[in-house]
Amino acid sequence: MSKSKWPFREPPNEATITVRQIVEGGLPILMIARDAEEGGWQFLTGGEFNMDDGMVVGLQEMWEIDPTIAEVAGLKPGWEACRERVGGPWRRSEQEDLP
Repeated sequence: MSKSKWPFREPPNEATITVRQIVEGGLPILMIARDAEEGGWQFLTGGEFNMDDGMVVGLQEMWEIDPTIAEVAGLKPGWEACRERVGGPWRRSEQEDLP
């Protein structure tokens, strides 16, 4: 674990949703979403993905993969944050309701 102070309210072992392309393929996290009802974290590439690529990974592991996600540690449930590249600014927005 990084020597920095734990930035999230949730515990390090909190289950999160991500994709193999980030964990195993080294693609960057360019989109983070919080479930509106349960507040669950999703760390995504920002592109399309196949549900078969989905993984459940601890929040600490995601932080170790990309410590810059700490910049949005206070993201509210029902919100998402996107950026164009690692190191770029996060743009936060409320998620739109799906029909």
